[in-house]
Amino acid sequence: QVQLVESGGGLVQAGGSLRLSCAASGSIFSINAMGWYRQAPGKQRELVADITSDDRTNYADSVKGRFTISRDSAKNTVYLQMNSLKPEDTAVYYCAVVYIMTPLSVPSNYWGQGTQVTVSS
Repeated sequence: QVQLVESGGGLVQAGGSLRLSCAASGSIFSINAMGWYRQAPGKQRELVADITSDDRTNYADSVKGRFTISRDSAKNTVYLQMNSLKPEDTAVYYCAVVYIMTPLSVPSNYWGQGTQVTVSS
């Protein structure tokens, strides 16, 4: 089994900052990529940012220049630094990991349970 422990969500005023963390543990041989998605009420889940094992990053246009994704490979942890937050960033943020359980396994996906981020105007 794989566990993802997310932390760092909360309530912040517009213009403020939050830092999300997600630590992966369990039956993991290696991690191909980790990322953050979000889902606002009444909307589909969308990619916010992801980072690969060779540190390639990808961001949604709506967060470029404001959010930064990083990782600590030794801790199997991914971070999302969110600056200049806007009310439209309000959503449940989900951590996701693409991992390999054994050297012969195909990649698998796993999702965290989500952490609420609320930005007040």
